Amino acid sequence: MTEILAQTSLETDLPPPFPDHTQLPESDGSFVKNFQEHPQSLILTDSLNPILERLHPDGQYAIGQDCGIYWRETDPPEKGAEAPDWFYVPNVPPKLDGQIRRSYVIWREHISPTIALEFASGDGSQERDQTPVFRVEGTGSKPGKFWVYEQIIHIPYYGIFLINHNELEMYQLVGAYYERMIPNQRGHYPIPPLEVEIGIWQGTYLNQTQAWLRWWDLEGNLLLTGQERAELAEQRAESAEQRAESAEQRAARLAERLRAMGVDPDL
Repeated sequence: MTEILAQTSLETDLPPPFPDHTQLPESDGSFVKNFQEHPQSLILTDSLNPILERLHPDGQYAIGQDCGIYWRETDPPEKGAEAPDWFYVPNVPPKLDGQIRRSYVIWREHISPTIALEFASGDGSQERDQTPVFRVEGTGSKPGKFWVYEQIIHIPYYGIFLINHNELEMYQLVGAYYERMIPNQRGHYPIPPLEVEIGIWQGTYLNQTQAWLRWWDLEGNLLLTGQERAELAEQRAESAEQRAESAEQRAARLAERLRAMGVDPDL
């Protein structure tokens, strides 16, 4: 009888398992702050696709856009999450058990994103907030996202794009703390795990002409979107056709001169 009671007590005292992405909210009720954020995410993901295909031929990676990264259990649950505007996680399945990801739950997968980017509509103070969790416990507030990315999730590269100022701040996790990165001679920031550089590009994407975050390879070549690659291929095909036509025209003129001289060009 004692053994049965002990076993029953043990089973009763076990804490519930940590929730997964299907049991946690996929939104905190906030909304996108400006019209640039969606196309900005698109241009980053689209142009990075050839790199990701090469680095992950098995397709094992995930890209998050305004998706929650859950790092602790709270009440309400969404206070235990941060949602970068764009982030990349290597070596994880794009779906979980065939289900579309609703969020990224760090205590379930244990792999930190390699890079997280925030598109700051304001002055970036919210994105630089280093308030630790013990300073806000019991206040109903959340710790600063800079502190969470640095001290809890340990994201190696963190970028803050100040949209209204066309400026990019990049931080690299060195030891236990972020250090502000210094751009290279091209004004870009190398991200070695992705074999790319990130920087600011002025141009038109979709119907907006402005400054955008873009990727370059480590030699400084801009990584093109799918549409840009298609347009470049079309231009090259047209150039090749024009060169072939010009060569044909030159050959015809030469043949005509030879005939005028009494020489048969076909012999």
